[in-house]
Amino acid sequence: MALFDKGVEKTKRSFFEKLSRAVAGRSRVDDDLLDNIEEALVESDMGVDTALKIIDGLEERAERDKYMSFDELVGMLREEIGGLLDVEGAGPVSGSLPFDFSKKPYVILGVGVNGVGKTTTIGKLAALMAREGRKVVIGAADTFRAAAVDQLAIWSERAGVDIVKQQMGSDPASVAFDTVKSAVAKDADVVLIDTAGRLHNRVDLMNELTKIKNVMKKVVPDAPHEVLLVLDGSTGQNAFQQAKEFSRATNVSSLAVTKLDGSAKGGVVIGIVDQFRIPIKFIGIGEGVDDLKLFDKKEFVESLFNIEDLKKQ
Repeated sequence: MALFDKGVEKTKRSFFEKLSRAVAGRSRVDDDLLDNIEEALVESDMGVDTALKIIDGLEERAERDKYMSFDELVGMLREEIGGLLDVEGAGPVSGSLPFDFSKKPYVILGVGVNGVGKTTTIGKLAALMAREGRKVVIGAADTFRAAAVDQLAIWSERAGVDIVKQQMGSDPASVAFDTVKSAVAKDADVVLIDTAGRLHNRVDLMNELTKIKNVMKKVVPDAPHEVLLVLDGSTGQNAFQQAKEFSRATNVSSLAVTKLDGSAKGGVVIGIVDQFRIPIKFIGIGEGVDDLKLFDKKEFVESLFNIEDLKKQ
């Protein structure tokens, strides 16, 4: 659980400092205390709607027992938040990658705005799958940024997987088409397509995603099997807006949240899953190849609410 502890340390410290202030000197759960807890939840970037849902749950429980200790209150919060993260498709199951590899090649389309770590996430995911013995082909469809293509080429070499790329400025849909076609010819297990880091409010770039998806269907009719939206966990509420716009533009089926270790805004993980009912499948909590971790809601919640280490400091 060490990586999860590392990933939520700043969020946990910030949240429990606010929570401790909220309950200081109190032994009774009343409206004033619930308002203070709600404020602590909102400031952790869970979002107002999710915070209110948690408070409603606490209120129902508190009606049965008006008096409780700090540890009992933390236990209630742990259960409420764990329930919010329990969405269809959440994993992993027995530590396995949360994809249906019976579909071959399994096509994953990576989307997200610039700077969230999308290209790096795709590279790390390729390495993770290659270590499991899967044959992977990467498509460098971010043809607007030379650095993205170069970065993926380095990742493909490091992971020992094939990459399909074209000249800068080429049609991204053409790259995607060639990648899927190459994967079929090579009997590959997985296709990972990196797309241009697009602003969620740019209609032309969003339309390009539709074009990419349509050309891949000419080779694999049910492609893409997964649309993986990469979000920067340190951006807080801006990540909510990105999730909203991308979900509107394309059928996002899973999330990867990066940069959690450098932020006190880890509550955004809880809020986004609750509001959009899209499972988080990966979190990025470092620069190393092994720092892309399968998201396990139970492990995440246990790390977030492990207050014993805070008491020791």
